Amino acid sequence: MSTDTAARPASTHMPLVRSFHGQTLSDPYAWLRAENWREVMRDPALLAPDIREWLEAENAAAEAWLEPHAELRRQLVTEMRGRIKEDDASVPSTDGPFAYFTRFREGGQHPLICRRPAGAIAGETVLLDGDALAEGKAYFQFGDARQSPDHRLYAWTADEAGSEYYTLRIRDIDTGTDLPDRVAETTGDVLWSADGAYLFYIRRDAEHRPSFVYRHQLGTDPAQDVLVYEEPDKGFFVSLGHTQSRRFGLISCGDHDTSEVWLIDLDSPLEAPVLVEPREAGLRYGVEHHPALDGVESLIIETNADGAEDFKIVATPLSTPGRAYWRDLVPHKPGRLLLSVCVLRGHLIRLEREDGLPRLVIRALEDGAEHAVAFAEEAYSLGFDPGFGFDKTEIRFTYSSMTTPSEVWDYDVASRAHVLRKRQEVPSGHDPKRYVTRRLMAPAADGELVPVSLLYAADTPLDGSAPCLLYGYGAYGVSMPASFSVSRLSLVDRGFVFAIAHIRGGTEKGWRWYREGKLAKKTNSFTDFIAAGEHLVAEKIVASDRIVAHGGSAGGMLMGAVANMRPGLFAGIVAEVPFVDVLNTMLDDTLPLTPPEWPEWGNPITDAEAFATIRAYSPYDNVTAQDYPALFALAGLTDPRVTYWEPAKWVAKLRATKTDGRPLLLRTNMEAGHGGASGRFDRLEETAMIYAFALATAGR
Repeated sequence: MSTDTAARPASTHMPLVRSFHGQTLSDPYAWLRAENWREVMRDPALLAPDIREWLEAENAAAEAWLEPHAELRRQLVTEMRGRIKEDDASVPSTDGPFAYFTRFREGGQHPLICRRPAGAIAGETVLLDGDALAEGKAYFQFGDARQSPDHRLYAWTADEAGSEYYTLRIRDIDTGTDLPDRVAETTGDVLWSADGAYLFYIRRDAEHRPSFVYRHQLGTDPAQDVLVYEEPDKGFFVSLGHTQSRRFGLISCGDHDTSEVWLIDLDSPLEAPVLVEPREAGLRYGVEHHPALDGVESLIIETNADGAEDFKIVATPLSTPGRAYWRDLVPHKPGRLLLSVCVLRGHLIRLEREDGLPRLVIRALEDGAEHAVAFAEEAYSLGFDPGFGFDKTEIRFTYSSMTTPSEVWDYDVASRAHVLRKRQEVPSGHDPKRYVTRRLMAPAADGELVPVSLLYAADTPLDGSAPCLLYGYGAYGVSMPASFSVSRLSLVDRGFVFAIAHIRGGTEKGWRWYREGKLAKKTNSFTDFIAAGEHLVAEKIVASDRIVAHGGSAGGMLMGAVANMRPGLFAGIVAEVPFVDVLNTMLDDTLPLTPPEWPEWGNPITDAEAFATIRAYSPYDNVTAQDYPALFALAGLTDPRVTYWEPAKWVAKLRATKTDGRPLLLRTNMEAGHGGASGRFDRLEETAMIYAFALATAGR
């Protein structure tokens, strides 16, 4: 039994015992899942008293452990806040007669959404004041926000519980008041018709899944809104977007393996959506539009069709959108992963990644000539924003590295002229020359090479004595960018090496890298992360007993798995909103994310092999009587993605089973969901707790 003596309320609940595929599962902490979890998402006060008592006792014990580090936490918050320009503003983006932007006021927690006349530096109008709207609320987060085509109205959404139920409102910009048209419990997506008379939005089903697209006519009762699309598959989620030309709205349906797109003609919003290509298992595609490609109104489609694992770009006449008519525009090149595509009247812009590094490639549609925008650093982050408008040659891209603060550039894709519009300010000062960023390749057991991005101070001794925070994710094809973070500097300035392990399950080395880290091959993600840590030790970059692992959500599952598999490698582990109860969650098809997640993990309800695979690595199911590193788990009570009871059950089982007396902390934010605290400075408090834990457990 653990020698951790933190007090907890006694439980008299019986284990939940079930059988699947001839195997018996006993879950001693199933009672921590609230039967009324759907209601708790809407109103946290409805949580059962015994569960609340348990969570609050854990919170009290975590705070008691952290209390001796209170001064360090205050120092960390002061440092991190000192690196934030408090009255910061985004670079305005021009849309017709106005330029739209966000800014923060000094001391403000939430953004102000603003506009001013295009080309002007004065005449600001505050459309939405996030600080005022959040006043008196424990949680507040903007969702989507869109100006109407005539710029008279502003549709906006906000979540006030952290449960990702957004209320849709429409603001009259001249009067600064909201119209009576108010729709509760949407996903936050908003789409205007071309005439500004209609809005499209998405509602969730009873299991919190985005499933229904509705059309609202301004000035009418939302109860009379028209259902435009209903997703029949519980495993598919629905989202809304639009083409760069703004001719079409896009209803995008899909899971982690398959997609389907329907077109809404925004000039004729009462017409039924048109299907581009019927869903086919494993076929993924995204759609853009060009009114006159080679003289023909066309769709331009990014797809993995015909074995194009790393994606290609095809074109087809709008009149014949189906796959039978697709012709290659940019052929597939193995190892060159297409990340996103934008279409302007004269140019096709794609963001791609090859050899682990991103670049922008601009293609002139008239003659097919291409040129690239790339950078020379070993590891960096690159993104682009097409902004508003179609008949233009200018795009905006952002660049940063682990040592270089973010830069925003406007780039003319025709002339290749570029203008620096903003460089991230660090008020307390930042000298990139004081830091080093590198990329290493860690050998995995099967011969694969795992990229590892490093950041450390130039004067940090690389003699095997340095502590390390090793971050990982490794799921859904998400890559971890080697971008700038002001918060990390508080660790690096204290002698830490900050490392990101780009493990399988992401797409840093192409779609194959993702495929090799999912389903039956999921354990590659875990062994890659362990290999990264072992390589840093072998290369005498970090100390063997001073590594703190850190991951969140699916990366939190990674943390739970490596804690079971290789506990001696880590001094501490931080698991934020960790997906650690994988088997029980994948066996429960009433939970919001379960059916859409089966292509990622497998369906253990119908597939005995998937059941065995998941059971073999699921962190909660594989807690064993052994010594563990110090552990810090963070959860959100209203989290619909990783429900609060997953980390709660995991910590409860660890506390009853592990054989060491090292710290085991659980902190549940009782007023937030998956993303934690909503205010920008409140989030620093959470980061400071994590860093204080890392500093304490790594011996600094």
